[in-house]
Amino acid sequence: MEVVGSGFLARHCTARLGAAHPEVVLIAAGVSTTAAADTAEFDREAALVGEVLRRCRADGRTAVFLSTSSAAIYGADGTPGREDGPVFPLNAYGRHKLALERVCELSGARFLVLRLTHLVGDGQQPAQLLPSLVRGVLDGVVTVHPEAHRDLLDVRHVPPVLDALCAAGVRDEVVNVASGVPIPVPAVVAALRRRLDADPEVRALSRPPQLTRVDLAKLHRLVPAFAEHDFGPGYLDDLLDRYLHSYLLTSTVDFHSG
Repeated sequence: MEVVGSGFLARHCTARLGAAHPEVVLIAAGVSTTAAADTAEFDREAALVGEVLRRCRADGRTAVFLSTSSAAIYGADGTPGREDGPVFPLNAYGRHKLALERVCELSGARFLVLRLTHLVGDGQQPAQLLPSLVRGVLDGVVTVHPEAHRDLLDVRHVPPVLDALCAAGVRDEVVNVASGVPIPVPAVVAALRRRLDADPEVRALSRPPQLTRVDLAKLHRLVPAFAEHDFGPGYLDDLLDRYLHSYLLTSTVDFHSG
């Protein structure tokens, strides 16, 4: 598999899938934060996606585009987001990703779109949810939306899903990849406070409730093994057991660098 990019997800997919599926090109170098609104960043990703799609069309290869199953595209009213259902993007990031999905569909190239949730793992950007919350707890001030939820997924689950979809020859499809279990953000903060034995000031934002649910029926049909994962009440603890140490190291480096 040709992996375009060198960031968080690109590194994980290269390590697991680099020698597999030579007919596939994974575009893992795009805008990766749902808060992004930089037109220049969007333009760079659009140009890259267009270039890869043209190559894939000419070579008969399949382009894999990474979109989002976050609130940015599915909204935050709790209605399950389905790949074939209506979407009303909430911000520029969601509109940008949805537009590039359409570019893939009209390109004439074979394509696969993965709508990814909020990923968690080693080496992710400091602006992502868990690293930023760890930094806030350590700094003594955390700003939280009391009724916000996030669907968190270990990045280690993504390469096996992509591997299974490619092996099965799934093409010209959009597939949600998420845990399907939104976690209240205040519960994440509480877990970090316990583990770090910290008592930061928690500042509450006054905003409408935010709950995004992701429908996984299509993923479970295409990759039945994914349904065997346990995303129950202990999943947050599993994530923190695996990754908190790396976040602490990153936060310490950032602190000393500043």
